[in-house]
Amino acid sequence: MFSYRHAFHAGNHADVLKHTTLIALMKYLTQKDTALTVIDTHAGAGLYRLDGDYTETSGEAQEGIFRLLSEPKAAPAPAKKAPAAPKTVAPAALAPLLQDYVDLLRGLNPQFAETGDIAHLKIYPGSPFIEQQFLSGRDKLKLFELHPTDFKSLSGNIEQLGVGRQVAVAREDGFEALKTFLPPPARRAMVLCDPSYEMKSDYGRVAACMADALKRFATGTYVVWYPIIPRPEAHDLPRKLKTLAVKSSRSWLNATLTVKSSKLTTDTSGEVVRPGLPASGMFVINPPHTLKAGLQAALPQMVALLGQDRNAGFTLEHGG
Repeated sequence: MFSYRHAFHAGNHADVLKHTTLIALMKYLTQKDTALTVIDTHAGAGLYRLDGDYTETSGEAQEGIFRLLSEPKAAPAPAKKAPAAPKTVAPAALAPLLQDYVDLLRGLNPQFAETGDIAHLKIYPGSPFIEQQFLSGRDKLKLFELHPTDFKSLSGNIEQLGVGRQVAVAREDGFEALKTFLPPPARRAMVLCDPSYEMKSDYGRVAACMADALKRFATGTYVVWYPIIPRPEAHDLPRKLKTLAVKSSRSWLNATLTVKSSKLTTDTSGEVVRPGLPASGMFVINPPHTLKAGLQAALPQMVALLGQDRNAGFTLEHGG
């Protein structure tokens, strides 16, 4: 149950999609004067080292944030089913959402900000640190993490921020703990739900959690990250979330990013090579009206910069 560690995956292509979207949401939602309650159901350790053993072992950041910041290159041809991505050289100027993402990383890595050398990009923020960056004094952040080691790291990392009671950390099941905070006192909330999906039951629990949350507080902004892998549950989840939003008469947005084929291959010795995570998605219920346009500009650039083969592409759907 406690084998998953996000430290192995920090800064990968899924994080680029997730955190770019999260920054856009936080930037918009914290503009209002009314207090915002942010709830992160699966917070992880909160902060990661890109030069640490976990990240260097997996090498996933090299195909994610480091690839994004590397020299521009020709974009791969998109998958036929995906909207057409640029076929020209990747743009020198990043889309506003991606620029906000890079600027946040610069803020946490002064040497990288000063030199522009990606060798100095060593600190990577998880969702808790991104969320905290945008909070005002009136806002609250609730963080939940069950993994004992990650909970300890998260508690220590948050303590170093010196934010007092504004941020609460608890070693609890985020799916269940969410119920006690909805509706929030000021009637404004954003919930991020991104479990590891190591267990098949996580897919069903996410759908059930969102259904319960909408019943308790229909106007909250609910954000679900999910992997796109050859598993029925993974493909059913966004469909279930869409049905849930439609039945609840709520607006919704679903963005996906594919960077490579999901097919198994073989190496020179004949050994089967698994592709790793080829794609992921972000499903948002009650998204800000600005999010669609922001992602329309950012997603083609993600494909151009992060795509690894001709299957790279994106989708962006919305309704309500």
